[in-house]
Amino acid sequence: MTSIIKLTAVSGVQEESALCYLLQVDEFRFLLDCGWDETFSMDIIDAMKRYVHQVDAVLLSHPDPIHLGALPYAVGKLGLNCTIYATIPVYKMGQMFMYDLYQSRNNSEDFTLFTLDDVDSAFDKIQQLKYSQIVNLKGKGHGLSITPLPAGHMIGGTIWKIVKDGEEEIVYAVDFNHKREIHLNGCTLESISRPSLLITDSFNAAYVQPRRKQRDEQLLTNVMETLRGNGNVLIAVDTAGRVLELAQLLDQIWRTKDAGLGAYPLALLNNVSYNVVEFSKSQVEWMSDKLMRCFEDKRNNPFQFRHLNLCHSLADLARVPNPKVVLCSQPDLESGFSRELFTQWCQNAKNSIILTYRTTPGTLARYLIDNPGEKMLDLEVRKRVKLEGKELDDYLEKEKMKKEAAKKLEQAKEVDVDSSDESDMEDDLDQPAAVKTKHHDLMMKGEGNRKGSFFKQAKKSYPMFPVHEERIKWDEYGEIIRVEDFLVPELQATEEEKSKLESGLTNGDEPMDQDLSVVPTKCVSSVESFEIKARVTYIDYEGRSDGDSIKKIINQMKPRQLVIVHGPPEASLDLAESCKAFSKDIKVYTPKLQETVDATSETHIYQVRLKDSLVSSLQFCKAKDTELAWIDGVLDMRVAKVDTGVMLEEGVKEEEEEDGSGGGGGEVPMETALELGIDHDATAVAAQRAMKSLFGEDEKEMSEESDVIPTLEPLPPTEISGHQSVFINEPRLSDFKQVLLREGIQAEFVGGVLVCNNVVAVRRTEPGRIGLEGCLCDDYYKIRELLYQQYAVV
Repeated sequence: MTSIIKLTAVSGVQEESALCYLLQVDEFRFLLDCGWDETFSMDIIDAMKRYVHQVDAVLLSHPDPIHLGALPYAVGKLGLNCTIYATIPVYKMGQMFMYDLYQSRNNSEDFTLFTLDDVDSAFDKIQQLKYSQIVNLKGKGHGLSITPLPAGHMIGGTIWKIVKDGEEEIVYAVDFNHKREIHLNGCTLESISRPSLLITDSFNAAYVQPRRKQRDEQLLTNVMETLRGNGNVLIAVDTAGRVLELAQLLDQIWRTKDAGLGAYPLALLNNVSYNVVEFSKSQVEWMSDKLMRCFEDKRNNPFQFRHLNLCHSLADLARVPNPKVVLCSQPDLESGFSRELFTQWCQNAKNSIILTYRTTPGTLARYLIDNPGEKMLDLEVRKRVKLEGKELDDYLEKEKMKKEAAKKLEQAKEVDVDSSDESDMEDDLDQPAAVKTKHHDLMMKGEGNRKGSFFKQAKKSYPMFPVHEERIKWDEYGEIIRVEDFLVPELQATEEEKSKLESGLTNGDEPMDQDLSVVPTKCVSSVESFEIKARVTYIDYEGRSDGDSIKKIINQMKPRQLVIVHGPPEASLDLAESCKAFSKDIKVYTPKLQETVDATSETHIYQVRLKDSLVSSLQFCKAKDTELAWIDGVLDMRVAKVDTGVMLEEGVKEEEEEDGSGGGGGEVPMETALELGIDHDATAVAAQRAMKSLFGEDEKEMSEESDVIPTLEPLPPTEISGHQSVFINEPRLSDFKQVLLREGIQAEFVGGVLVCNNVVAVRRTEPGRIGLEGCLCDDYYKIRELLYQQYAVV
């Protein structure tokens, strides 16, 4: 049955910004990716706010921030609360991306948009899947299934296939790569044919890509020339995606003795480099066949790097001798170690800076790619420095006051707790002060100066060493542990020496190391001019299909409808025109920001609300697995908000010719599809208003679109004009022949015409029409009756 399919572009259309789209399939709404750009634009968040409470499931395609960066904010601040589906590597590497991004920003500025706890709580909602694992959705999504397929580009990268009732097939394929690489296989889009809707990007549609061999040679030449000229090489890469391809490539080059690069150090610098490599070792089954075979045959893990030094700070990097090659994040040069090294190394003509990724326009890396001859740059230099002098004193004073306030509050709580204890426990509270002030003798003779007591006292106390039992404090998690009790003095001293050593290694510069998270710091920024003397080169290691390949793949798939997203306007237009030239049948949409595309296959299908009285009066006719009925009614638009719990989905088709096949409606929860024939004279105005509302025209608040559902009222019997019978089904003549033979009627094909008892001819005149010719006799009427039984007649 036909479904209502709509796609709303939340972000990432007609531009190279973050990807985020809302896909509606009947009543179920998917959020396709949840990206955020490098500048953390709040426009994306404002757009997302409108739809976040309608979302029933989130599908993530790749682990980088442009595909899932807004997830921690959406879960932590916007209240996104639904299941999130992603492959296992997208879950693991996505966390690494977000940890590194947060740390990179926090090392140089006061970053408050999300915390590491927000990242953890967002990723806890992810349901991890494997490739080709079919997930059948339940509840609201009954009848829908989702399947992740390999996309290439990054480890765990996914093309999502969404299927409704085994008929409507929707494919979401962005940033895919059909070419096999060192660590990844290509995508398998060719295996999908004739999907109802393909959603793809035009990022590379007009881009001509150099051959891989040529790019590898360019990289090798650049690295060798720089190292032999005693210069350092900075390669700006991402955290846990494309960096794996480059790390594999460089480690292989370093292993070959002919290259002669084994003497030079190779380093990977980001906040989570150790974890990224460890996760890669455990995910070899997600990688290319070549790496899999290498692992299976030699039991040699391809991510057990021989030459790659893992660094987590500039202090670690300082221990690696010059000249060296450093792979470091972030690829946009806006934050992180790549920006710090860029500011340090760009003014030395011996050094080389290699950019591997076209980031969003407006970032430093993109500016350098678009303006290769630029020699002078004014950059904002942000640093986190230790507090000194008066600022440090003020800070410590504030902290002291905070601690005292917290202590008083804790004491007040303890008093409240103790007051509810038994009276003998109260006596113990006063004991400590008394015990500490007195120096006890063993015999304790001088104590007990209580004169005039009523009862006779013993002359002396029994000897006992003084003891004070401290009361154990606890909270809802158990006994409160004091960290100071467990510190080993020797270890404390060695850590202090180590931090001094590290700060001395960076030639007076403060290292952005973990010690800054302990000592009080502040963020300072200044604008400085940099003369770029170093060689800046862009070598494409993005791992995306080129423009010609994208067009060929789409032509092979032959989708009925195509929505083009994420790419500059000229590239989107170029891809749209190419696809229209391949096939005239294809419908191509290039939506604008916040625009909703209606990709429903049938043009006259929409949702209405039925009253119980109307449903009970319908006469249903069985057709295969569904039941159909004809309704004459009026659409009432007066109900603005309805209880969606009693809502049905119907297909509305205009009446077709008597011997034709009228299309059925959408499947409804009670497995009943309704054929709605609306009396056009009585409902012209109402229908127009309904269509405007339902297809999003003249709407000011788009988020309320889903709540405006018209009610179908029955027409009074006097106004029902009657209608021609509609025949629903498309019986095949070969099947009809079997029906006739079972009824004892001789039937055989002569030149494509079914001849029955040599008196009646049954032929298909055109698609959807079957004609009956013959003498008016008993056989004619009997055959006609049997033919009518093959249809649902309403």
